[in-house]
This record gives sequence, structure tokens and C-alpha cells, in this order.
Amino acid sequence: MTAFWAIYWLALVFILGLCLGSFLNVCICRIPHGKSVVWPPSSCPNCNARIKWYDNIPVLSWFLLGAKCRNCKLPISVVYPVIELLTGFFFLTLWLIYGFTWFTPIYQLAVFGLLLGTFIDLEHLILPDCITIGGMILFPILSALFPPLQEAETWRSGLTASLIGLAVGFGLFWTIRELGTAALKKEAMGLGDVKLMGALGALLGWQAVLYITFFSALIGSVAGISLIALHRKGVRSEIPYGPYMALAAFSWILGGFRLWEVYLNIMGF
Repeated sequence: MTAFWAIYWLALVFILGLCLGSFLNVCICRIPHGKSVVWPPSSCPNCNARIKWYDNIPVLSWFLLGAKCRNCKLPISVVYPVIELLTGFFFLTLWLIYGFTWFTPIYQLAVFGLLLGTFIDLEHLILPDCITIGGMILFPILSALFPPLQEAETWRSGLTASLIGLAVGFGLFWTIRELGTAALKKEAMGLGDVKLMGALGALLGWQAVLYITFFSALIGSVAGISLIALHRKGVRSEIPYGPYMALAAFSWILGGFRLWEVYLNIMGF
């Protein structure tokens, strides 16, 4: 591939990520309220004025408008372009890692869902079923259609590996949830987190479940202690766990599986 075409594809993938990031903003705002993500068209969250197409260009429009609505002049949150840039960054990174393979669009779809779940969980403390149950249904199907996703050779072995990952992920977190609830005398983990781990296991396999469990617990503990130390959260405050799982899953997809292989080699497995 020549330098021109390499730059062309990189730019195209990044722009695609920005555009889907813009759609992601719509999904984050509407899905928790049970609203359609396709109709009505985008509008200002402050004055409900319809946003013209030229004011809805990812990232660029936010800067051109001075971070304000053209109609009501009230501020537009910086979160919107940040989400668009994050989506573009992850899409571009996955392209650089996996290139022209089936892994790329499947992982991009997963990243879209994880970003969606992360920002909804941060604001509403929920993980919608369209993400969690949707993943538990979709990823075994994709594993059967594309067995290399599970390092398998046949559709049957790909499907089997995906279902094993789903069962391990769902079962492990269900057990943690039940034991934690019994010990704390209150709900220790939301059912959405259990279903999300089932979906991640179905996509990434049972080994990824162990990695994500350890890594998410580590960063969740550090973040939780930091929030308590900064007096942003109390000891008994409810803290969303989905974002930590998403971050751990991102790290696995972006190369964390290699760290897992190194760990297994060190431990003699």
C-alpha cells in the first residue's frame, strides 16, 4: 500500500469514527429515556431547536459555534466533542492494529457499545439491555460466522468457545454478585454488570474474562479510593462499575492479551 492510500484509509476510518461518535452522543442521550435514536432529528438539549446539518459536523461545529447553541446561545458541553474524538481514536487504533480483517469492524462495534455503556452508566448508573443482552446474542453469532475471532477453525468450535466465554463471564460475575450481596447485606453489583461480562466473555473468550475481572477490580479500587479521598464519594456511595470493565476490555482488545500470555508463561502455564 502506497503512502497516499495509507493516509487515505487512516483519514477515512478516523472520520467514520467521528461520525459514529456523533451518533453515539444521540444514543447516550436518548436510550436511557426509552426514546428513538433515529427520530426526531438532533436538537439542542436546552432550547430543543433543531440542529442544522452544518451545525452538526463532528467536533468542527462545536469549535465554529464557540461551544454555544446557535439559537439560544447557551453552552454546549465539551463532553460531545470528547466522545466523538474518543470514538475516532479507538476506530483508528483498531484499524492500525488489525487492518483489513474481520476483526476490525467487529471490535469497532464492540468499542461503540462499550463507550455507549460507559457514558450511560456514569450518568444513570445503568447498563441498558440493548448493550448487554444484545452482546450476549450477537457475539456468539459472529463467532460462528467468523471462527478466527475465537481462534477456531470451524463455525461449531467458534460458537462453542463463545458460549463457554459467555457462561464463564456471566457465571463468575453472578457468583461475585451473590457473595458480595450476602456479605454486605445490600446489592453489591448491578445485574447489568453481570450481563456485560457475559457479553464480553462471548466476544473475547474465557481467558479475557479472568483478565478483565482482575484489571477492572484493580482500576476500580484505585478510582474508588481516590474518589473517597477527594470526598467526591462516600464509603457507601454507589459507584458505576461498567466503565472499569469497559476500560479493561479496551486494554485486552488493544493488546492486553499479550500481557496475559506473558503472565501465563511466567507462571509456567
